[in-house]
Amino acid sequence: MIGLFNDCFPPIMDGVSLTTRNYAYWLHQKAMDVCVVTPKTPGISDNESYPVYRYSSLPLPMRKPYRLGFPRIDFTFHSHIMRLPFGLVHAHCPFSSGTLAMRIAHARHIPLVATFHSKYRSDFERAIPSKSLVNYLVRNVVHFYESADEVWIPQASVEDTLREYGYKGRVEVVDNGNDFAGETGYRALRERKRRDLNILSGEFMFLFVGQHIWEKNLRFLVEALARLKNLPYHMYFIGSGYAEGSLRKLVSSLDLDDKVIFKGTITDREELKCYYAAADLFLFPSLYDNAPLVVREAAAMNTPAVLVGGSTSAEIINDGENGFLSGNTPQEFAYKIMSLMVMPGRIKKAGVNASKTIARSWEDVAGEVCDRYRSIMARYKS
Repeated sequence: MIGLFNDCFPPIMDGVSLTTRNYAYWLHQKAMDVCVVTPKTPGISDNESYPVYRYSSLPLPMRKPYRLGFPRIDFTFHSHIMRLPFGLVHAHCPFSSGTLAMRIAHARHIPLVATFHSKYRSDFERAIPSKSLVNYLVRNVVHFYESADEVWIPQASVEDTLREYGYKGRVEVVDNGNDFAGETGYRALRERKRRDLNILSGEFMFLFVGQHIWEKNLRFLVEALARLKNLPYHMYFIGSGYAEGSLRKLVSSLDLDDKVIFKGTITDREELKCYYAAADLFLFPSLYDNAPLVVREAAAMNTPAVLVGGSTSAEIINDGENGFLSGNTPQEFAYKIMSLMVMPGRIKKAGVNASKTIARSWEDVAGEVCDRYRSIMARYKS
């Protein structure tokens, strides 16, 4: 059995959660014996085609809806999980679920794969005022990845972050996939959704999908939008997070209430797909993200992204070809958007190229992952 361990899973929606779910779904489709191990979310019943094992948890302060898991004191869960016939465990984060995966790997003498998805130092620094404690926690993260048999990263530029943290081992690049890749009906979806949203002819629709947290540079984004308030556009924010209330107040203070619409979290993937298709540009100025799925999801629906040049997220973008890059100020970001609004043909061309170059299917990725798992297990046995 392959065990996929992560500290969140749907209905908690973020890039790592969706990655874990797509790994599990497509590995199961390819006839691999797979399960997911994750903290409990109150009121949730899992109806997946593969088993999902959940352990006791509490709300994580300041990070709603995330949970802090306690697998070792959930005795019923722990007794059951330690009897499962794992052949390989794959940790998608280094905390409660990752630590459990490491203990199982060491106890069973089986391989541990660990994917480095997130910039954990930024999370620590937001919540912890002590620099020495932050450094201690980062060292623990590095120690976790040094304990793995293979460390995977979702794109090459993510290696820089790991090296900054002090990791000195090898890494393997394993792409993230996209469950919208290969979509052929995006034009009809676009027209229908724009009618539903009452987007007028000649009006632009911009989109952001992700956690509403300051680390994703959302103040920067709203300040850029304020510089465009006299132009014909509507901006849709999809997601939730601790900064949502303050973000709404910022929008109001800049007199953008008639321009900016907050839609909350959308868990229906078909509905979310329609928003991607309807948008002209996906605006994602985050310096916090490593390899955001949302940029790839937008690309699959022929919607190019505008990102900050030099950010880790921007590695997959060739400016003007499959997306657009801006300088790291609200003024420059606004100017980039403004310059594109007078060249809609350029936006359309970049969207087509984005769908061809950065929207790889999860089914394709899962085939590669299956081969890698089998190779790792064979190497480990020998």
